[in-house]
Amino acid sequence: MDILVVDDSKAMRMIVKRTLKQAGYGVATIREAANGSEALEAVTAQPPDLILCDWNMPEMSGIEFLTALRESGSTARFGFVTSEGTADMRAVAHRAGAEFLIAKPFTVEEFALAIGQTA
Repeated sequence: MDILVVDDSKAMRMIVKRTLKQAGYGVATIREAANGSEALEAVTAQPPDLILCDWNMPEMSGIEFLTALRESGSTARFGFVTSEGTADMRAVAHRAGAEFLIAKPFTVEEFALAIGQTA
């Protein structure tokens, strides 16, 4: 499995990667991008199986990235990992094509459950 982690915080990318490993995805290839623009380039170069993305980022937000991704024809599985998890945000994310939204702070179990449901 190839997973792309998109977050403007390097520390958060490291936490997400560690959580993925703890959730049983240690054998996955885990790549990183610091914003939606970088992520679009990464997806074009090598489409991932799963994208885990922050919502609030400079240059291109997570929702802008997801919209551009879907407009490009990509059907990669997509989930948000973000500090905001309101019902409205979840609805917007779902309408845009996200399969799940994991709110920070999160647990290993939340990751395993959300990703397992999309497999």
